[in-house]
Formats: sequence, structure tokens, C-alpha cells
Amino acid sequence: MKILFVGDVFGRPGRRTVGQILPGLRKECGADLVIANGENAASGVGITGETAEGIPVIEGDSRIIRPVNYPPGTPGRGFGVFPAGGRRVAVVSVLGRIFMQPYDCPFRSLEAVLGSLGGETPMIVVDVHAEATSEKVALGWYFDGRISAFIGTHTHVQTADERILPRGTACLTDVGMTGPHDSVIGVRKELALKRLLAQMPVRYQPADGDLRLHAALITLDPANGRALAIERIQRRVEA
Repeated sequence: MKILFVGDVFGRPGRRTVGQILPGLRKECGADLVIANGENAASGVGITGETAEGIPVIEGDSRIIRPVNYPPGTPGRGFGVFPAGGRRVAVVSVLGRIFMQPYDCPFRSLEAVLGSLGGETPMIVVDVHAEATSEKVALGWYFDGRISAFIGTHTHVQTADERILPRGTACLTDVGMTGPHDSVIGVRKELALKRLLAQMPVRYQPADGDLRLHAALITLDPANGRALAIERIQRRVEA
């Protein structure tokens, strides 16, 4: 089972990058399932119905999930089980807490997901949306052998620490960003610098140069859910 995980899609440039690169890349990789982080797909600050194919975003499309450790009563679903390659793959989103808001504990939230799945599928891929490298790595070690892959998002910089832990869990601290890399993690450089230098509110806008798609290709054993391989991918839109 091959799963292609696409890093944070940033604004219209990111969406354009996906449109130009993803179809061919999916065919090249032989991916059975594509997962993409779309938190920044609309102008770099969220997701809208228009950027999610015109379908109501949170509750109307079962393909869209939000972090599982949001407070009870938050609209949407924190995980889903999707058909792929004649099998089923569980996809989960979870937020970190270090340097972020005090969300529910990601460790306990993921334990609850495993209980809810009840062995429905051994293939479980988790998007860890978090600031701290330590928290992402710790989650991988804690769930090693019980979750197929932990792929980090949020920091928009692809890390070079992909590995498979001893019990078969694939980990990557951050898969990177899909969008404009001639930028400050997607934002126009002059706007980011103005905010940092003046410490005054600035309306961020996506940059539009050096478009790249960052992703990870994870190969799983469908019989037991263990990772067999993980590979980082970087592709550039040619001018």
C-alpha cells in the first residue's frame, strides 16, 4: 500500500502547484491514497468551500477531517477511514500543545481513536500539526508499532529525519510546504519582515515565487500496517 502525503498547501499558489504536479506524481509513485494538509489552502489562512471543491467544508464532506483533540462539540470529525487499493486506511489529524493553544492531550486523544477503530484497519496515518519537534518525535515513539505513520505538518520546512522506528512506525518531523518558497514560509517576504521589525499587525498575503510541492511517500504492509519505506519528495513547478 502506497500513501502520498502532501505538505501544507499554501494559498492559491499552493493550489496551482498541486494542480500542476500532483496528477503526474501520483501516477509516477503508484499511490493508492493521497492525503493533503489543507489548513492554509485559502489565502494562506484557512480553508473555504471554494477551495474544497465547493462542498460544505467541515460537516458536509467526509473526506475532510479536523484535529481530533479539539473540544467536544466542535463541528466535523477528527478521523476517517477511507478505501484505498482494495483496503481501508484510517487518517487522523491531531494538534500539538507545546507553543500552541492548550488543546486536549494528543496522546490520550489518539488512544481514544485507536479504541474507536477497534481493529477496523491496521493502517493508520496521523497528521501531527505541531510546533515542537520534541512533541512530534515523542508521539512517534509512544505509538511505535500501533500506528503506521506520523507525518508532521505546520512549520512549512521539510525536515531530513525520515525513518522507520523499531516496531514499524514511519516518522517525519515535518513534510514541508506546497506553495511559494520564495517567501517566509509562504508569506510575502516584505510583509513578514514588516511584522517582525515593527511588531505591528500586518495583513499577510501569499507570495508567488519558486513554487514547489513537498510530500512524503509511505509504503505500508497492508497485512499488519507496518511501514516498509518512507521517502521525502520535492518537486518544483517549472517556469
